[in-house]
Amino acid sequence: MLKSNFENNLRLTHKKMKALSFIYCLIALPFFCQTKNILFVGNSYTYYNSLPQLTAEIALSFGDTILWDSSTPGGYTFNQHCTNTSTQNKISLGNWDHVILQEQSQLPSFPPFQVASDCFPYAAKLVDTILFFNPCTEPIFFMTWGRENGDQTNCANYPPLCTYDGMQGRLRESYLQMSVDNQATVSPVGAAWKYVRDNHPSIDLYTSDGSHPSIFGSYLAACVHYATIYRTSPVGTSFTSSISQSDANILQQAAALIVLDSLETWRIGANETIANFSYQINGAQVSFVFNGVNTDSVEWNFGDGGYSNSLNPDHEFTSNGIYEVALIAYSNCYSDTIFQSIEISGLGIADNTFFTVEHFNNVVNVNFNSSSKKMVTLFNSIGKIIFSNECYNNTLSINVTNGELFILSIYDERYGTVNRKIFHP
Repeated sequence: MLKSNFENNLRLTHKKMKALSFIYCLIALPFFCQTKNILFVGNSYTYYNSLPQLTAEIALSFGDTILWDSSTPGGYTFNQHCTNTSTQNKISLGNWDHVILQEQSQLPSFPPFQVASDCFPYAAKLVDTILFFNPCTEPIFFMTWGRENGDQTNCANYPPLCTYDGMQGRLRESYLQMSVDNQATVSPVGAAWKYVRDNHPSIDLYTSDGSHPSIFGSYLAACVHYATIYRTSPVGTSFTSSISQSDANILQQAAALIVLDSLETWRIGANETIANFSYQINGAQVSFVFNGVNTDSVEWNFGDGGYSNSLNPDHEFTSNGIYEVALIAYSNCYSDTIFQSIEISGLGIADNTFFTVEHFNNVVNVNFNSSSKKMVTLFNSIGKIIFSNECYNNTLSINVTNGELFILSIYDERYGTVNRKIFHP
């Protein structure tokens, strides 16, 4: 079995600034702010340069708020976090929108058989614990980076570890497998790290030990975390920490490119509810087919006063026109809404109406072909209600003013709602 080194247990002083972030959001951008509660579980790779706070500062620069806590003992593995009292107590609070999980830096790069026994079971156990206390928390696996010159400690026993690229490849494989196995998300810091190494080698992402992140590496990780959590680009953040604007721009762009161009690869949003539908028109009859995902129940609004909770409903429209059909899809943790306009045309008068209208002096006569209960409302051209009443008869007379345009809206228990424009000469 390969052995992992105990990581540097360096501790840096930092403050969380929760109150400041909350006040900024209330004052600056009250209609657009998103507040996230995030727990970071890892070790010194997360602790160095206060990665959680860097992430929170980037969010704050866009008007968003991250309220965070962490459990990051040096060199810790997922196995150790499974029995660590502090980690378990913080998870058990259950108030987290996201829990970011970072494994010991070498372990996921080891041979597949060893990762399967020493890493995967404990990743699953942590996710199970997180979801036990809050089924709507999103677990996010923090893909770390390969060591600057590979893992020379274990190179002789497993050749892929002899180089950075080999080690990075194994880390990527293992973190992606953990996300699939646990239906979780990946924050692809390691992939962004490789992109910067390959394309901007003058930016040194490491400290002198060739393992831990420099401020450049931590800033890059923070940009990736922000893009993963909020699904938006970090490019343009005013927060650059202690690095130059030009270097910050490069790292922001790298994070945006890696995360936002490959959302499916990183399973970002894979568990969320998505509403979508198709339809087929046959005269007045429309057959709707639900095409969304991750949905427990649905609600349809057909735009004519009709509703349905069936997954694939059929609906009959009673009048020509363009109808705005809304579909809301629900799951335990999410909901999503989609609108589509549907045009019904070509229906004959006998098909598309259950009433006729006649004009007589200052009177509009409405004649119904059914005696079912109806709600009749007449609006003038500026939307003022001229008449509104229930009707059970076959005829109805309404006094109006000559020369006006009116909207007659009738709801019938059988036919639904029909609106018709009327010009009274």
